[in-house]
Amino acid sequence: MPPMSLPSEHAAQLHECFISLGSNIDPDHYFVQALEIISRECVLLARSKAIRTAPVGYQHQPDFLNAALLVNTPLEREAFRNYLKGVEDRLGRVRGAIKSGPRTMDLDIVAWDGEIVDDGYFQHDYVRKPIDEVLISSGRTLEPSKHL
Repeated sequence: MPPMSLPSEHAAQLHECFISLGSNIDPDHYFVQALEIISRECVLLARSKAIRTAPVGYQHQPDFLNAALLVNTPLEREAFRNYLKGVEDRLGRVRGAIKSGPRTMDLDIVAWDGEIVDDGYFQHDYVRKPIDEVLISSGRTLEPSKHL
């Protein structure tokens, strides 16, 4: 029996999301794990190469590995943000007293449906460079959010 599907007018709208990834605790391991989870549970459209960057804020920690992903999801933005925090938790993320401290994985929504929603894109090369790489490779463009 073929799989059942709803007519297209009832299908969930897919949202396009740019995600920033960062890790400085065993980053090679956790990058692979994060990519496996997100590829399995979302529609992965594009990804950047990982870049190594110096920490920002709290300096007494290892360098970070940063990258970006472009995915499709049927979840609304707040639900997807909660999903990403759950992925961080599954990967052993411990949220300590130092907000910019070491972490196994940090996953942030940078752009949602073509709008930049995280001003980190404008403030930090470790966010902007991987996102720009994905923009170029995917042929997409982004607009600043009216709410930033």
